[in-house]
Amino acid sequence: MRASRLVSLLLLLQTRGRLTARQLADELEVSVRTIYRDVESLHTAGVPLYGDAGHAGGYQLLDGYHTRLTGLTTEEAESLFLTGLPGPAAELGLGTAVAATRLKLTAALPPELRDRAGRLRERFHLDMPNWYTDGEETPRLTGAANAVWTQRRIRVHYRRWKEPTDVTRTLDPYGLVLKAGRWYLVAGADGRVRTYRVSQILELTVLDEDFPRPDGFDLAAHWQSSLADFELRRHTGEAVVRFSPTALLQLPDMLGTVARRSIERTAEAPDAQGWVQAVVPFESLGHALGEFLRFGGEVEVLGPPELRERLTRTAAELARIYCVPTLSAS
Repeated sequence: MRASRLVSLLLLLQTRGRLTARQLADELEVSVRTIYRDVESLHTAGVPLYGDAGHAGGYQLLDGYHTRLTGLTTEEAESLFLTGLPGPAAELGLGTAVAATRLKLTAALPPELRDRAGRLRERFHLDMPNWYTDGEETPRLTGAANAVWTQRRIRVHYRRWKEPTDVTRTLDPYGLVLKAGRWYLVAGADGRVRTYRVSQILELTVLDEDFPRPDGFDLAAHWQSSLADFELRRHTGEAVVRFSPTALLQLPDMLGTVARRSIERTAEAPDAQGWVQAVVPFESLGHALGEFLRFGGEVEVLGPPELRERLTRTAAELARIYCVPTLSAS
């Protein structure tokens, strides 16, 4: 375990240059004290590694030093074929490159690791899109990816949900994110970092103009922060709801994670019939109406009054449409 960590530390410094003890500790998921001990061990082994103190300090290898300790472990060789993501790679126009890379890496593996990696590929398959969807058409994805890679500014004609629906924007494309089978472009616009759904880009033109990428911008960290902020902003109200035992079993398939967590947190003790009362956050009255109608008669919305009234009106309209007239006795 320690030997593997020392190799990882060495490769991190080789590929990224100067790194602080805290950065190395975060990457390797150990304490800073452990990093100090590891650095001392590398010094003792003759690795030309030096450190500078101060705010801008850190550890660094002497210029020109490279290690060849890059052999794959069994687990790393097996994971190789889970990281290819051939579907998304093909969408980005990299399908051929990924296949060629995988072939070269496979040929370079010793026979025993090659067999294990091949067996993993035969027995595990990653399917990205959600159920009931084939994914989205994204004809502008390749253009967006090229702009991200070459750091070129783009002009897009974009369709959004609010008025005016069709807008033209000049963007600094920072990165692309694949979420549940849908591609999103993270880009700078008007001094802010915004997210655009690639399938909603109607036209895309790559401009002959570079843009400065923000120092220290971390795409993964930004995306996680955006998701957390989105969850906080999208819920505008709360409903008090009674769930039948059948509805409780259906929750994983019917409601999102935030709603389910709220139900778990606020659920009261079941009544004599097994019904449970809980609080459920919702985006809007219209969205909540559709969500709770999916349960049919297995839920009862107690509040807010506006939502209960809309459900009552909708149920009355459905009854009027589907009601079968009773035949009078002759």
